[in-house]
Amino acid sequence: MAEQSALSDSEVEVWRTFYSMRRTLDRALDLQLQRDSQVSASEYEILLAINLAPGRQLRVKDIAGTIGWEKSRVSHLIARMEKRQLLTRTECESDARGSWIGLTADGRRAVLGATRGHVAAIRRYFFDAIGEDEANQLKSMATRVVEAIGCAADEDVPADVGDVEKPE
Repeated sequence: MAEQSALSDSEVEVWRTFYSMRRTLDRALDLQLQRDSQVSASEYEILLAINLAPGRQLRVKDIAGTIGWEKSRVSHLIARMEKRQLLTRTECESDARGSWIGLTADGRRAVLGATRGHVAAIRRYFFDAIGEDEANQLKSMATRVVEAIGCAADEDVPADVGDVEKPE
């Protein structure tokens, strides 16, 4: 298949519309979580990952793998969440270098409380705006895009590209 170097006008329009929808939806859901539950979308991702894990505890590297973040980003956010008494850290008996991250009672209440409003917002902002057929088409398209990306999303970005503006 020949590689094209530029997007057509219609492709640019589709991309910008999709990108705008994604950013607007992410922002609306983040604001809803902060307003209704006093947790950010990033905090909610961590709380939910731990809440769904066996024994409701995970190691930092497993949280990072589950939510697709760098380990250092997860570690920094966990430290802030520990200060807010949402998470607790305990020693890992099988690996002295690691520790288990678990939910405190406040963390459990936060994730349960946040989930109710978050699910309602997802329904209101997303599923109520599209029909069942469109939802199924979107699922199929999203699956194909994820498959096309493959492991490229797991590749490390060189440290010196942090200041480079990425294309939309």
